[in-house]
Amino acid sequence: MPVRITSRQNGRIKAVIRLNERRYRDEQQLTLVEGIREVTRAIQQGIAPQEVYLCPELLPETALPIVAHLRALADNGRTQLFEVTPAVYEKMAYRGDSGGVIMVIPYLSLSLGQLTTSASSLFAIIEGAEKPGNLGAILRTADAAGVDAVLLSSNGSGTDIHNPNVIRASLGTLFAVPVAVADNIQLISWLHAHNICMVATTPTATKLYTAVDMTQPIAIIAGSESDGLSREWLEHASEKVRIPMNGIADSLNLSTSMAVMLYEAVRQRSLQ
Repeated sequence: MPVRITSRQNGRIKAVIRLNERRYRDEQQLTLVEGIREVTRAIQQGIAPQEVYLCPELLPETALPIVAHLRALADNGRTQLFEVTPAVYEKMAYRGDSGGVIMVIPYLSLSLGQLTTSASSLFAIIEGAEKPGNLGAILRTADAAGVDAVLLSSNGSGTDIHNPNVIRASLGTLFAVPVAVADNIQLISWLHAHNICMVATTPTATKLYTAVDMTQPIAIIAGSESDGLSREWLEHASEKVRIPMNGIADSLNLSTSMAVMLYEAVRQRSLQ
């Protein structure tokens, strides 16, 4: 039987709560996965949890298969499983309706050298994603559009892929989409080395996004809503394109812009 934790002052509970702080996450190289859907998708992609916290009183019947799997992992010594009371779970959880399960998992680690390319490569590159929700939404779109990987620039802010809010906003698709983080120079060198066409989105471009051949191996690059792309990307881009803005707004939400671009690639490739 798993240990049942009834105190909100328990040391383990305090440690889990601290994983909402980036500095502590980085020190421990651990992050949180909360919710039935997110936990299920992580397990389906082979993620091995270090710890699992279950609140039996909050688990829906639909969670029984994944809970059985988690209990089996604990029985085999592959994870530590604890049960908590509703009061303790409420203290730990970011959202109250997440289904009674939280996992602690190791940081995901992927380098540019581990990525593969092909004649139909499609990459999404983000520089300066300012909000976890935007990054999570981009991961959902990337998964749906079938991108080969999402590449994050470590220049500037917004590169905390292990923020629990990113995992939540991605609905667990983070575990299905390869993600690598590198600085601009490393990313640009890697793209050049693999003959990937760099398509930069910028409102100052004269060419519309529909006028670029997206059936070739490409990387679609987008920057933050406030600052746009840095000079490095604009100088090295193979193509610079814009999305038409016909109203008073001068830009789209970052995740919306990336969705428009990725699905233009999907559209063009479907016509081949």
